[in-house]
Amino acid sequence: MFAGFLPALDKLGRICHVYLTPDHAMFLHNLLGGGGVQSVAQFDKDVLFRDYRISSQNAGRIAFAVDASLLHRALRSALTIQEQARDETAAIQIKLVKKLPAGSRNPAPFLTFETKGRVSADVQDVPISKPLSRSDVLQIQSALDASQDLPQTLVQVPDLAQLQSLVDRLKYVGDVLTVSIAQYGDLHLQVSTSLVTVGSELRKLRVLGVRGTRSNVFLLHPSFVD
Repeated sequence: MFAGFLPALDKLGRICHVYLTPDHAMFLHNLLGGGGVQSVAQFDKDVLFRDYRISSQNAGRIAFAVDASLLHRALRSALTIQEQARDETAAIQIKLVKKLPAGSRNPAPFLTFETKGRVSADVQDVPISKPLSRSDVLQIQSALDASQDLPQTLVQVPDLAQLQSLVDRLKYVGDVLTVSIAQYGDLHLQVSTSLVTVGSELRKLRVLGVRGTRSNVFLLHPSFVD
């Protein structure tokens, strides 16, 4: 799971923030005032880790910036060694450490992946930023709290490739895409210009949250097409 979503995370932006709390590990994009699409990937600690220990002077919360592609590369290498062991002897240990980089006199923070298999061992040091200040961590938490105000109705799209294909075709018509979600499970995509209006519709999708009848009004959520 960990390795599966990291490539998608990298496509949203090279640098992301990792936010660790006593109960969750989160991967964030653009929550500290950055432009572009905001993204939050939240995992329960028990989903990612067998043993999880964290402590800080900020109520057990730590946040730092990291290059998503470097993070993915280190994890992929660690998973390869773990798979070669073909048993549970090759556990992956992930640690926040300070080390002295080559040619430097000042220690720097790293996220270290340590993996030991039957015939090989691997240590990958991923450079990270200094831990964010207390005020930055509070800003992240406030942004997360605000993002919890989601619509009462969401729909699940079974085929993301189909949705991407629709969006790719519509972006040649105009720059602004209007996304409409109906409480009975329809998803409408529409682009309008002064000359033409073009749209697509996905019907009878799985409804998450409040379900209505076809007389209900759409929930409108405008967004931009890249």
